[in-house]
Amino acid sequence: MNEAFQSGAMTCLICIASVKRNQAVWSCCGCFCIFHLVCIQKWAKDSLFLVSSPLTDDDFGKKDYPWPCPKCRFEYKRSETPSRYYCYCGKVENPAVDPWLVPHSCGQICEREFKPSCGHKCLLLCHPGPCPPCPKMVTTTCHCKKAKAVPRRCSAKEWSCRLPCGRTLLCGQHVCENPCHAGDCQPCPRVSKQRCICGRQTAERLCASPQWQCDQVCGKCLPCGNHTCEQVCHAGPCGDCPRSGKRSCPCGKTKFTLPCTEDVPTCGDSCDKVLECGIHKCSQRCHRGPCEICRQEVEKQCRCGKHTKRMPCHKPYLCETKCTKIRDCQKHQCRRKCCSGNCPPCDQVCGRTLGCRNHKCPSGCHRGSCNPCPETVDVKCSCGKTVIKVPCGRERTIKPPKCKQLCSRPPTCHHSTQEKHYCHFGRCPPCRQPCQKTLTCGHLCPAPCHDEALVKQTGVHQSAGPWEQSSEPAFIQTALPCPPCEVPIPVECLGQHEVSPLPCHSANPYSCKRFCGRLLDCQNHTCMKECHHVTKSNSSADGKKAGPECSQCEEECTKPRPAGCPHRCVLPCHPGDCPSCLQMLKIKCHCKLSVLYIECLKLTCADVKEKELLISCRNQCPKELPCGHRCKEICHSGSCPLNCSQKVKLRCLCKRLKKEVQCSKIQEGQVSLECDALCKEMKRKAYEIKEAEAKAALEEEKRRQQAELEAFENRLKGRRKNKRRKDEVEVEQSSWQKYKNFIMLPVFGVAVVMVAWLMVYND
Repeated sequence: MNEAFQSGAMTCLICIASVKRNQAVWSCCGCFCIFHLVCIQKWAKDSLFLVSSPLTDDDFGKKDYPWPCPKCRFEYKRSETPSRYYCYCGKVENPAVDPWLVPHSCGQICEREFKPSCGHKCLLLCHPGPCPPCPKMVTTTCHCKKAKAVPRRCSAKEWSCRLPCGRTLLCGQHVCENPCHAGDCQPCPRVSKQRCICGRQTAERLCASPQWQCDQVCGKCLPCGNHTCEQVCHAGPCGDCPRSGKRSCPCGKTKFTLPCTEDVPTCGDSCDKVLECGIHKCSQRCHRGPCEICRQEVEKQCRCGKHTKRMPCHKPYLCETKCTKIRDCQKHQCRRKCCSGNCPPCDQVCGRTLGCRNHKCPSGCHRGSCNPCPETVDVKCSCGKTVIKVPCGRERTIKPPKCKQLCSRPPTCHHSTQEKHYCHFGRCPPCRQPCQKTLTCGHLCPAPCHDEALVKQTGVHQSAGPWEQSSEPAFIQTALPCPPCEVPIPVECLGQHEVSPLPCHSANPYSCKRFCGRLLDCQNHTCMKECHHVTKSNSSADGKKAGPECSQCEEECTKPRPAGCPHRCVLPCHPGDCPSCLQMLKIKCHCKLSVLYIECLKLTCADVKEKELLISCRNQCPKELPCGHRCKEICHSGSCPLNCSQKVKLRCLCKRLKKEVQCSKIQEGQVSLECDALCKEMKRKAYEIKEAEAKAALEEEKRRQQAELEAFENRLKGRRKNKRRKDEVEVEQSSWQKYKNFIMLPVFGVAVVMVAWLMVYND
């Protein structure tokens, strides 16, 4: 509803204008359609005038005629014509505009009674349209009261258990066999033979209507014995004769008691019945039949009240004076003869052109704007099979209806039939069926149909200058040629490395961009050219052998040489084994002091022992043993033997005793020389001399410290004497004494930092 009001889609069907959220509106209680309050008031007034226009002057304004809703034709009384603007629930007059509420809503609880009435009220906020079904839960049983009561929604509390009803029908003989239902049971559907009320005739009739009348007159003799019963087939006794007992004369003044065979005579008195004029009485004698018209002459006043005249009472008196009052249309005079003042609506046709611009107003002459055109116009689809009716004048703005019929136009391309699509205006959509034309390669074109493709047209219009604006590019519809065939064809590359599917239009031998890879004549390398064509020779059956188009091997021989041979093969790249190496090797001996020239073939073909002899220079090994002596072996490979045979001198710990032994025995720890008794005595004497020297030094130190202590005490006695004279003589302090604190504190701090840094660094 909010979106409808904001977008202007909410339209008043009377003025065909948008309904705004700040305008006074009225909602029909039948179809709940919303109209402008001013429009519905005018509609109600015009409808009442149109209904009452064909009435006579006497009936005009005396009867309460209804007026209908413009949409659902629900009728309202004249007193129900809206005069004030209320919200949807009718509680608040002139509700304020609130952007957070539904337009024209008061925001309070609706509290309208549900329809059909169930005793509950709507609990939604004030809302347009009908209230939803009652959501309350009630416990109720089925229609036939046989099933157990169950909880159900109040709006759907009536339910059927689907069991046979079983209630006795009106015939009193049969029971209802229909499933459990609401309301009274249907009449008994069975047929039986039944007599009429008088019992003369018998016929087969429905069991539900046992009483029926035949067409025969009763004809039984009445108790008077002179007349018969004239009633048609009846039950019970016929009754007394209608001519028996006391009967009145025609005027009703005199009563007679006569036999039923005689007629009642007139009494001879005056009739005195009131005539049709309602004023005078009949002056004739008592008579049978109706009284005649009133013929007395009276003074009559005309209807407009301007003239009087004597004339018979039964004749109406109308003067010839024409009414000059303006009728309700405010355009024309009444111009009726002898008008009573209650002028009827104008009987002339309005004739003004309606808003549709196609017809003129057929209503009677009226004030204000005319009602919308009552005519309808058919709006058809392209094929004309789907039609909708719209108010006259709106056929220009209403979109044609969506037709569910398939388009029946013939195809414009080479296909025999077009794709199925619904009826439409304009050109058919482009054909999307496969082209299926046979291409030059023999395959069918799989592309969508391109007989009517839109192609941008360029270079048609030449601009006159830079001031001229460029127009939109023009598109022309033309048939395009079929695209190249894209059917995959397996094609082998030039070098026969792979088989790839290529589009049919480009299915030619191709280069796969790999190396050729065919084995060259050298039998060692492959062709490094990009994949290329190779001519097959009849002599070579191997398909991987190089052809004349392949490259020629220009590499050196890279075959592995014998172990120990550092020379390359003197031949270019060749098949088979390389020739023997005849070059001389320049190599150092095991001790690295002499240079030897040995034939490469001898060195590579020799075993381990022979190689050891070939590389040896035959001189003494210059290497030093771990003991420090020179190796006595001839030039050899590997590490020197550890059994040194050199003679060395062995001494005791005090160095007094000595002995010559073999070096290898000393290294192995087999020989050792211990000190004798003399050596021990000499050690003891030397120890005693050292202790005596230490004691003498200690005593000397003590004497020196005692002398320093005495000198300090002597200096301390002199300071005490000076302190006693302080009050008498003020001693002037030196510069060092004044500023020693300022100098020593920073020096002491730097020393502490240096000591800490040294401790950290040592750690």
